[in-house]
Amino acid sequence: MIEPVFHLLNRSRKKHLPFIGLARRNFLHDLSLLRDKRGYFNAGIPRFNYLFGRDSIISAWQTLDYNPSVARATLAVLSKLQGKKNDLATEEEPGKIIHEAYFGPQSKVPHTYFRMPYYGSADATPLYLLLFMRYFEKTNDAGFLKKHIKNIRQAQDFMLKKIHAKNKDDFFRYRCTSRGGDFHQGWKDGRRDHLRILPPVAIVEVQGYVYAALRETAHLAGSEERTLELVREAEHLKTRFLKKFWLKKEKYFVLALDGRGKKRKAVTSNPGHLLFTGILDKVHADLVVKRLFKSDLFTPYGIRTHSKLEKDFNPFSYHLGSVWPHDNWVIAEGLKKTRHWKEYNRVVNGLKRAYRRMKKIPEYYAVVGKTVVEIPGACYPHAWSSGALLNMLSMK
Repeated sequence: MIEPVFHLLNRSRKKHLPFIGLARRNFLHDLSLLRDKRGYFNAGIPRFNYLFGRDSIISAWQTLDYNPSVARATLAVLSKLQGKKNDLATEEEPGKIIHEAYFGPQSKVPHTYFRMPYYGSADATPLYLLLFMRYFEKTNDAGFLKKHIKNIRQAQDFMLKKIHAKNKDDFFRYRCTSRGGDFHQGWKDGRRDHLRILPPVAIVEVQGYVYAALRETAHLAGSEERTLELVREAEHLKTRFLKKFWLKKEKYFVLALDGRGKKRKAVTSNPGHLLFTGILDKVHADLVVKRLFKSDLFTPYGIRTHSKLEKDFNPFSYHLGSVWPHDNWVIAEGLKKTRHWKEYNRVVNGLKRAYRRMKKIPEYYAVVGKTVVEIPGACYPHAWSSGALLNMLSMK
């Protein structure tokens, strides 16, 4: 069970304690149901009650103020499972962090078509490095960091290899190589090409994650020369990213570049994830924020994954129009960093409003007009949804 740290609440919020106290207790209960005996959070009940790289990392990040041991346990198990060889069947590569893994009786779950552990994730590796840095900043646990310095450097090497896979001016890309694996491997993942992008895919938010991971862990590279190399690579990525992914006319970022370098133009929530990474200058950040809060994306209950102006928009769709609390939380982290406090509060209030209406905060939900609608099949409880609001309600 995660023990709450009540002193983190701002004193000015005392008048809201009845709602906040009850909500926090509910979120802590949700998370306790997902806490694995190994210390990390499983993703969600009932369909994803096991370890995910991306999900478990983000929920550990969200709960650092409550219990840093969740992050420690998550990093430890992901380090143990870190890729050691090249295997097309599982998409394992040296230094790569898993997408998902089962343990014990779960290791033979019949619904999966690929071997476990499965490594088909474009974002788990940079997020793993970012969690390491946030865990260390929170705990100053130098011994744990030192113990896993080899894992950190292998993850750095993996990212550099991916950037240089095609040529030195390329981006971090993914392509499914396994039978039955995920065609798309960013957070809007799926076994089919629901995003309509020809591989190898350079998805927008992952470029920001990689930039942040290289910059934030460069000092751990092992030598001054190597540190400078990582910083140079990160800045080179930033320069070409702002040039290639930006749409001047629309004043927004594309969803991705496909395998031929063609831009996949769609107005989505994905560019909002760039705000916390540092890959954006102030001009681009301000324009991204402005676009996120137009009425085709922003709703009274949070930011949609996909603009309702897009032809394939569906408010009930998994990734093409629904609202995801964790997606909103990542964007909100960037709004804090870029000091867009008005917009940050709008996101927080939207998620709080959804929670009040549904009496829970599931994996994702629909917004139709001014009404929030539960979607059958959405996981509840879901770690990074409960973690999102728990974190927001505890902000200093």
